[in-house]
Amino acid sequence: MTDSAALTSQLHTMVPILGAMGVELIEAEPGRAACRLPAEPNVNHFGVSYAGSLFSAAEMLGGVISLTSFPLDGFVPIVKRVSIDFLRPASTAVVASVSLDDAEIERIRTEALDRGKAEFDLRSELVDEEGTVVAATTGTYQLRRF
Repeated sequence: MTDSAALTSQLHTMVPILGAMGVELIEAEPGRAACRLPAEPNVNHFGVSYAGSLFSAAEMLGGVISLTSFPLDGFVPIVKRVSIDFLRPASTAVVASVSLDDAEIERIRTEALDRGKAEFDLRSELVDEEGTVVAATTGTYQLRRF
């Protein structure tokens, strides 16, 4: 298992806005990644989570799961597209999570090594402290030789 605190620190260095948002990785291991987005400082003008903060928390998990699932020298994760459905307002912290099964990890790894790139899809649910799904994303990412 990857050290979530160390990876959180690395993430804040690589993408400083995520540090300003208070994003904390709570799970980061092969096939699984999750983060916690605190309510503050991510509150908008009418007291609920800012849409951009929710989107950012879910989107960046594609990079995290790439780092933990595909530790390949010379490869970087790239987001190709992400869509989000805002389902309910969030007034508490939220947790976003994604997962890939072992077969998909192996497919992506093999394809990336053979072709220099591989695409994969992730779905994330963002759940508030009461257990309500407040948003869901669907994204296409690419692991690419750089």
